[in-house]
Parts: sequence; C-alpha cells; structure tokens
Amino acid sequence: MNARRRAALPHELVFLPLGGTGEIGMNCYCYGSGPADDRHWLMVDLGVKFGEDSDPGIDVILPDVGFLSAEKPRLHAIVLTHAHEDHLGAVAWLWPQLECPVYCTPFAAQILALKLKEAGLDEQVPVKVMPVGSRFTLGPFACEYVSVTHSIPEPTALLIETPEGRVLHSGDWKIDRKPVLGQGMDERRLREIGGKGVDVLVCDSTNVLREGFSPSEAEVAERIMELVKRAGGRVAITTFASHLDRIATAIRAARATGREVVIAGRAMRNTIEAARACGMLNDSGRLLDEEEFGYLPPDKVMLLCTGSQGEPRAAIARIAEDMHPHISLEPGDLVIFSSKTIPGNEKEVGRVLNNLARLDIDTITGEDDLVHSSGHPRQGELAMVYEWLKPRALIPMHGEPRHLRTHRDFAKAQGIRDVLIPRDGHILRLAPGPLENIDEAPFGRLHVDGRLIVPGEDGPARQRRKLSFVGIVFVSIVMNGKSELAAEINLQADGLPIGLEGELLEAAELAFGSTPKPRRKDKNALAETIRTSVRRAADMIWGKKPIVKVTVVQV
Repeated sequence: MNARRRAALPHELVFLPLGGTGEIGMNCYCYGSGPADDRHWLMVDLGVKFGEDSDPGIDVILPDVGFLSAEKPRLHAIVLTHAHEDHLGAVAWLWPQLECPVYCTPFAAQILALKLKEAGLDEQVPVKVMPVGSRFTLGPFACEYVSVTHSIPEPTALLIETPEGRVLHSGDWKIDRKPVLGQGMDERRLREIGGKGVDVLVCDSTNVLREGFSPSEAEVAERIMELVKRAGGRVAITTFASHLDRIATAIRAARATGREVVIAGRAMRNTIEAARACGMLNDSGRLLDEEEFGYLPPDKVMLLCTGSQGEPRAAIARIAEDMHPHISLEPGDLVIFSSKTIPGNEKEVGRVLNNLARLDIDTITGEDDLVHSSGHPRQGELAMVYEWLKPRALIPMHGEPRHLRTHRDFAKAQGIRDVLIPRDGHILRLAPGPLENIDEAPFGRLHVDGRLIVPGEDGPARQRRKLSFVGIVFVSIVMNGKSELAAEINLQADGLPIGLEGELLEAAELAFGSTPKPRRKDKNALAETIRTSVRRAADMIWGKKPIVKVTVVQV
C-alpha cells in the first residue's frame, strides 16, 4: 500500500472513499485522523448499489471494506447521514467484518432495524440513536448532525471536527424552503459553521449538471393535487418507497378528493410504519391493503405502489402486465410516475410504460409534468451553500465522473481554488495544507449472490456473462483399461443454435480418435485436446467459442 506514499506529516486528516465516487450509489466514505502508522478512522455511510444487466443474478453490490476491517481496532463508528439504501443498505451485510457502533437518527434507526432483523443481527449491532442536531464525540472526531432537506425524513449533513481540521460532509441534500415533512434545512447553523471556518466541504454532486434551483416539494404537492382532482377514474402513484414527503403528498391529495388510499409494496409499507413510529404521518388515517382495492369504486381509490424504476417484481410492473393477484386498472385510469428514472433503468421503466399503454391507461412521468423534484442540489443551490460555509477547499462526491468534473469546474468558477476529484481507494490529505493524493488503499466491489457475498471482479457473475453470450457444452468420455471408449461420447449443450450439437460431437469423436493411446492415459491432456477441438469447430461453424467442459473417466 505504501508504494505511492508521499511525505508523511506527524498528524493529518485524510479522506478515503471506498464507494460513491465515480458512481451513483454504494456510498462509503472514511475519515482518518492522526499519524499514518496509528490512524483513527470514522466511516460515514455504508450503502449498496443495485445490480445491472452486466451482472446476471446479482441484485445488490457492496463496497469492499477489507481495508477498514483490518483497521477495526481503530475504527470508532459508522455514522449514517440518512436512511436511503445507497447510504445504509450494506450495514447488515458488512457489519460482521467491522464490529463497531452504528450512529444514526431515529428514522434511519427504524429502517436499519428491519434490515438487521432480517439478517439475524438485531441483537448484536450496537445502534446509537441520535436526534437531528445532536453532537457526539468518537475518538478524535467531534461530530454534529446538521439538518438538511432531501427526499427522505431526517437527512443530515455531518460536521466533523478533529485536531487537524474541520470538514462538512454534506450527505444528500437540496435547498427546499417549503418541505412537506420535517424541520427543513438549518441555514442558521450552516452559516454559523461557515463563520467559524470550514477547511473542506465534501459535497453531493448528483444534480450539478442542471442550472438554477430545484422545485420545492410544495410545488410538486400542488401539481399532484390538481391532477388527482381532475382524474375521473382510479389514480395510481408510484414513487420511491422511501420518499415519505411524496407519500404524504399523495395521501393528502387522496383525502382532499374523497379517495381511500391503498398501499401495494412491502418496502413502502415498511417506510410508512417506520415514519409512524417516529411520530410522522399521524394525520394520514387508515391505509388499506391491496386486497381491498377491488371493492372500491374507481373514483374513490388511490393506489400508492412501488416500482417507479421498472423493477420487474414490483407492484406497478405486475399491474402493467395484468398479472397482479389483487389489483387491475382499466382504460381511463391514471398512473403517475412521481420519480426520476435513474440512469440505467430506462429500458425497464419504458417496458412498464408500454405495457400500461397496451391496456389503454393514461400515464404521467416526471419528464412530462411537475410530479417529481430531485432531492439533490442544482448549481444555484450549490453556490448558495458555498456562500454560507465559505470552505477553503472542496471535494465533489456522490456522482459519476462527468458529475464530479462539472462540480470541480463549477466550484472553481465560484472562487473555491482548491478542488480535488477523489477516486475510490485513494487516500487524500485534507489538512493541514492543500488537498493532496498521498496514498492508496485496497478497494473493490462485492456481489450479493442469493444469500452469499462473493467477489465482484472474479466472481460467478463474470462466468454468467460469458454464458449469456456463448452458451456451454459438456462432453463426457468413458474409457476402459486399454484407453478405448467404453461407451459412446456424450455431448450436451445449452445456449447453442439448434443442430450444432451433432457437428460438435463429430469434432469430439475425431479428436479422441486421432489421439494416440499412450497420450490418452494423461486424462487432463486428453480433456484439453477435446475441449480445444470442440471450441475450434464451434468457431468455424458458428463464429463463437462456447464454454466447453470435458470430463474423462477411466473404468
């Protein structure tokens, strides 16, 4: 690890991202304080990223925290900024490697408790529940939760003060002066922090490509109210299961228009129950289960459901395929996609929209109308927070490379001269002195494959990708003691064009027959000869080289 180590200082504050830079999701940021050979660590967020088409069979991707696992005697805590999956979803999977306290706000604690219970860790993980605005000390790190606004209850920025310097870790945020729920952004406190000096602002970059200011949740609520009032038939609203502001907006629109509210989707139901446990949504009234949907008149029902990103097993996808056991929609009904399509999900969302169109159901998306507002800051909001905090330096985080690069250029144009784009696995010195890459640490991705955690780089997904392109061939050879065939060569194939198996079987038979008997005694060499011959024959006929597995048995 020390091959690239630059001049060490007696005491320094460093920043190590293990996920969340150069990508959307899998946020995992580590702060280190002290000398390089005795550094104390604090982890901020530990989230997941969801699997992509290029990772067949993989639903969840985790950051590799092996470096911090080796440092766990000096890892003081994991501090969670809010309850989104890409910030806390990996805790239940990776906590056994880290074995440290977890600090979070009451709502995040409710969401985390469900995940820990599913993992059988609810009696093991020491969760410290801290209200928004609280201050707490973890080794050399003096921390403070500062209230911000985002698309989930109790989002926070984290002020981190150490002997070497002060950092404001923004978490996910936007400026919303009229949030539907929550206490809103603590502008006064952020200005106070800026007045005392901020060495480094580590800042959300997700929406930096857009100019101006994000619309308020109040504006979205007003528009949804108008659409629901105008609707004559059933109304279904699909949004992120964790977006409690939007859920509250939909419920209020339903109550104002005399509609009952039906909830479809376990994740959304869990979010609502967590909110009520924290004293939110107390005025929402009784929320019905999906089994009650069919008994309500069309103009007296609103459906709140999961699946805004086109997830195939989510409620709206099954409804669009007319495959849901309890819910069906008819021509003239309205489905509102109160969300933004996350990059990479366009195909899945398009499939759901097309299926709804085949049923002659009206749809409205965030691209069509003001039925969604991002929870991340545009350029106008970034400039305003820069003015409040007046940071000496800035590190853009939480974004793909184009977001981080644009954020760097924008921050410099706003007068912040010291800006450095981080990379996962790079250790950056934050203080004292200017920002500087000083070292590297091991990092990577882990895949959740069913109930198991497996390597991401050289794990089973890599082999599955190949299988999806070229298929697989199994060849079985049984020889007698004279190295002659004791039975016919057996060849089976999956994923190959019809009729190719016979050609490949001939290639295997020819390869066996042309191998001298003395060489057949080396079963591994014989298997490799046949494997190569079958692959070569497939390439000549088909133009592709399948995976070939050869078994040689002598009886």
